[in-house]
Amino acid sequence: MATRLSDEALAEVWKDFKENLQDQNLRNILIERYLPLVKYNAERVWQKLPDGVDLNDLISAGVFGLMDAIEAFDMERGVKFETYCVPRIRGAMLDELRTMDWVPRLVRSKASKHEQARKRVEARVGRPPTDDEMANELSVSIEDYTKLKAESSAVNLVSLNKKWYETDSYKDVREVDVIEDERGEDPTNGIQKRDIMRLVTRGLNRNERLIIILYYYEELTMKEIGQTLGLSESRVSQMHSSIVGRLKDQLNRRRPEFA
Repeated sequence: MATRLSDEALAEVWKDFKENLQDQNLRNILIERYLPLVKYNAERVWQKLPDGVDLNDLISAGVFGLMDAIEAFDMERGVKFETYCVPRIRGAMLDELRTMDWVPRLVRSKASKHEQARKRVEARVGRPPTDDEMANELSVSIEDYTKLKAESSAVNLVSLNKKWYETDSYKDVREVDVIEDERGEDPTNGIQKRDIMRLVTRGLNRNERLIIILYYYEELTMKEIGQTLGLSESRVSQMHSSIVGRLKDQLNRRRPEFA
């Protein structure tokens, strides 16, 4: 088990490493210190994936993301490393998933079986079959059929790096270039959100401002925010309640400005 570094010792390791980026011992100390972040985020991503994806593959990819984050981290910007590195860790994991054929053959076989049964039932009843009808056709319980249907849906996922068509230029058009981003945000809404964020966080100290941003904009949980700020989950919850109460009072006082 790694020895827990004090904040002062950790800051000294960071300082020494940034002065000598080739020091592998210092790099390893930092990797070991933040490895739990990799494992935590790997488990969160893995839980949302179908059976067949190896958790260790995600952890390995996340370690490379962590190493890149350690290399590029700028200590002068005043941002906690935990806040900075998590998007890079998760991004490395998602990149790894895009390069993997992570739908196993068994899942493809189940999907084929499911589709054949659906066609048989639909031809017989003249309409899309219900889940109960499909379960009866496959001679499985409704619970097992629900699981089978969820696993079969994995075959419809495609790699975002898949080539869509070739062009005369040096760059081919890929799936990611043509797929519609349904979550894309109107630029005007983005500007309005930033204006609102500056308004509501005015007058808050650093930790209070981060709690608001991480909870409402980054959608982190109270526990994750506590880990980022070095506070307990209950303390973060107390601070959040206090901040929200103060913000409500401020908005009520300034309500005439928005009329």
